[in-house]
Amino acid sequence: MKTPWPTKKLGEICEENRKSPYKVENADNIGPFPFFTSGEAVLRHSEYLIDGENIFLATGGYAKIKYFNGKASYSGDTWSLKIKDRNILTKFVYYQILRILKFLDEALFRGSGLRHLQKREFLNLKIPLPPLPIQQKIVSILDTIQEAIDLQDKVIEKTKELKKSMMAEIFNSKVKSQKSKLKFKIQKWEKLGRICNLRKEQVMPKQEDKYIGLENIEPGETTIKKFASGSDVKSLKIKFYPQDILYGKLRPYLDKAVVVDFEGVCSTDLLVLRCNNKVLPKYLIYILHLPQFINFAVNTMSGTNHPRTSWSSLKNFLIPLPPLPEQQEIADILQTIDQKIEIEQKKKRLYEELFRVILNGLTSGKIDIEKIEVL
Repeated sequence: MKTPWPTKKLGEICEENRKSPYKVENADNIGPFPFFTSGEAVLRHSEYLIDGENIFLATGGYAKIKYFNGKASYSGDTWSLKIKDRNILTKFVYYQILRILKFLDEALFRGSGLRHLQKREFLNLKIPLPPLPIQQKIVSILDTIQEAIDLQDKVIEKTKELKKSMMAEIFNSKVKSQKSKLKFKIQKWEKLGRICNLRKEQVMPKQEDKYIGLENIEPGETTIKKFASGSDVKSLKIKFYPQDILYGKLRPYLDKAVVVDFEGVCSTDLLVLRCNNKVLPKYLIYILHLPQFINFAVNTMSGTNHPRTSWSSLKNFLIPLPPLPEQQEIADILQTIDQKIEIEQKKKRLYEELFRVILNGLTSGKIDIEKIEVL
């Protein structure tokens, strides 16, 4: 696409930092310096290789890019670049490369086994380069949106930690109601098999049936967000009804369990549990997401390629069982936290979409930067 600014090849404005002597496993994770790799994670190292503003690109697998200003280290499979022209902002070049990251992944990562970045082709790519004041303005705008995204991440993480803490206290009989200041007391513990029945009703899916497979359940979620059609499956499936719990027995470490509020059919890799009058589904679902339950399920797996747990094992797990009114209150508290997490995640997605639109518009010149005021 034609831009209002002159262009230059990346090879004309970037120079390669020295190749790292370190492998990923050399990261000690206790040092003061960030250690960049070809993966998502940023580790720690006791020694640094470079200082100042630098760009880090994955050279194998998938296209990934990171920016850092300061002392840092990186692995041998990470390509570290610096900008050699003082009139070109490193952060601006980073944003330009970020804009075309999907293209890099699809076109410049090639190979029969592990795909690798074609460095020569990368360096021949041209990017638009506006005058320095415009670069500074673009970076400032994008940094502001990115800061909002980072803030949302922190809010989401803190809220998730609150939920984890709350759930741990529930399991240990120490939770205190935020509404009534009442301390919940677990009066008894019951085996899962004494408060739930396993549904075994098998049916051939109809075209109008709602179908849930393992792939339709998000790890850690308590409710279903998406489902498929019965027309997509042909073999016998398990029938479920409103207020049933669907629990993923295949690879239970994936932590897949939800309460459904509609009727449908599901994969045979899901256990369909019907609660009796001793327990509320909206309470029990949170217990099934506790680390203690996940670890119990994982320890009962059998099979190598497709490890599964079984109802015959899970039904022996002891469930903390407060009175029904307290189950209701515990579930209400945790659902409120879940709603808070969902609201913050939606805000984050909106910021990310805004970032994408502004990134593409500003760095390509489609959005007139002169008409935007930076406060």
